[in-house]
Amino acid sequence: MQGTIQFSLGILAEAGLSYVGLGAQPPTPSWGRMLADAQTMVGIAPHLALIPGLAIVITVLGLNLMGDGLRDWLDPRLRVART
Repeated sequence: MQGTIQFSLGILAEAGLSYVGLGAQPPTPSWGRMLADAQTMVGIAPHLALIPGLAIVITVLGLNLMGDGLRDWLDPRLRVART
């Protein structure tokens, strides 16, 4: 579904803008800001960058898979082809 793709793109855009300092400002939490803050500590505590990065990946992948599943379930053209 188009909505899930757009929502995923919105998450990626917000995270990217926050990473470079143009998104949500502190104290508002943002995965991009968390990644930017953790960048200086990757050698000491890599989990600080790994956790928000994985959260972004899992969320975007989950939304895209949910959209694919909804399309497969709701698209009448695919429903006819299965029978």
